[in-house]
Amino acid sequence: MDIALIGYGKMGKEIEKIALERGHHISHRFTNRLANDVFKLRKGETDLVIEFTSPESAFENVRHCVQHQIPTVCGTTGWYAHLKEIKDICTAQQSAFFHASNFSVGVNIFFEVSKILANLMKNQANYKTAIHEIHHTEKKDSPSGTAITLAEQVLTQMPQLTKWVSEMQSSPNELSITSERLPNVTGTHTLSFISDIDTIDFTHKAHNRKGFALGAVLAGEFLQGKSGVFTMEDLLK
Repeated sequence: MDIALIGYGKMGKEIEKIALERGHHISHRFTNRLANDVFKLRKGETDLVIEFTSPESAFENVRHCVQHQIPTVCGTTGWYAHLKEIKDICTAQQSAFFHASNFSVGVNIFFEVSKILANLMKNQANYKTAIHEIHHTEKKDSPSGTAITLAEQVLTQMPQLTKWVSEMQSSPNELSITSERLPNVTGTHTLSFISDIDTIDFTHKAHNRKGFALGAVLAGEFLQGKSGVFTMEDLLK
């Protein structure tokens, strides 16, 4: 495939490395300096766009690409308030769009096992459920998209929890997400069940960005020849 990278920071460079190793070609590299050039991109100029930028720019980038029927993979989080609009455009234009809060295969297995664990714990009234996430200091959105996805999946399994909240203190029917930003942390997420007797912690810790980059390229390969909106759940199946 010819792949256009929107966002050429640490993640963009890691994606480039994986893509080249897998025999693909990089058609465009859109840095911050060239950000407006994204809107000149047209169907047929590349086979795929992989977008990793910031919450402030992701929506406009993705909207342009799906409007012009350019298959698009987006790993930026923090803009999902506009996700329905992108899905509607994608359906109307018969475009292909793949989004995920986290492209790591390991993280998505972590999600699936977390749902099983949450289901086992749903009747254990003595335990409080909580999520804690740690990322690098450059990450702008908080809580992380991965933590929000994890929380939403836990909520499907524990009907006594009505919503997640981004704060330390929460009522018994709320799922607390706390966030921490430290230098040189790729990403750590912990689902905890806490009682006076003991604590159960289930953690995923990313050692580097390679897993995210590989997942994004795999998503792009999966997207070829398809139309519609897809997630990592579709890829894993």
